[in-house]
Amino acid sequence: MLLRKAVPVLALTLAAVLSAPAASAAPVAAKAPATTGPSVAAETPATSTAADASATSAAGDGLGALAGANPVIVVGGLSGIAAVYQPLAARLRADGYRVWVYELPNLGLGDIVASAGSLRAFVGKVRASTGAAKVDLVAHSEGGLVSRYYIKNLGGGATIGRYVSLGTPQYGTYVANLLAFLGLGSCAGIVACQQMTIGSSFLAALNAGDDTPGSVRWTTVRTWQDELVRPVDNATLADGATNVLIQAKCPLRVVGHLALVVDGTTYSIIRQALRDHPINPSCLAL
Repeated sequence: MLLRKAVPVLALTLAAVLSAPAASAAPVAAKAPATTGPSVAAETPATSTAADASATSAAGDGLGALAGANPVIVVGGLSGIAAVYQPLAARLRADGYRVWVYELPNLGLGDIVASAGSLRAFVGKVRASTGAAKVDLVAHSEGGLVSRYYIKNLGGGATIGRYVSLGTPQYGTYVANLLAFLGLGSCAGIVACQQMTIGSSFLAALNAGDDTPGSVRWTTVRTWQDELVRPVDNATLADGATNVLIQAKCPLRVVGHLALVVDGTTYSIIRQALRDHPINPSCLAL
């Protein structure tokens, strides 16, 4: 049974890793804080190559963090260990943000509802340690669903200022459905995978009514080359969200699912979204 459960996760992870460009090998920043609570070390400015590049690009565009900017929590995805998100955290720190990386409990294999409850507790600890009224969320893949559930059903609308999702299967993905076709049953019993199948009861409930409730500023980012969210337009939200397709502005930019967290063009979108600027992706960003 354990082997059967591991197969779909390994398959999804391998596909994502193979899609990532060389930039994914950028030096990793300081060790991520444990998800049991925020750590002062999480705010230490990074000195990685990614951070330096970001700082240089930020010099003339005024998109660094404003004084008193909301803390930012980077929410990981399915099987996404915290270290994967450290280059993104380093870029944000170089732009002046206070940043934490939130690794999903059990690497996101369990119930998304339970993961959302854990995220609520983590947000509370970050707010308590910083004194911030609100935080912003930058969420990858399944992390976007965890974050949405928290905002929509667990009171997060009062504590979240901005929501930016990267390759999140907001309306499910055929990749999850495909596992049944391959003879692995209903996602080999992995609850989160079952919940991300197109037509799941979880997604039907999450997507009932307003996609973007409250005063949160909602942004979604998707890429044509996303091998894990198919169809890629299932990564969008209705009801006033800003939905960004990278290739609509940058048709030659190739960005896979995991690469969304290290790609420079994607980061240019994140920076603009966190500053409430019009979205104008930088196609040549490193």
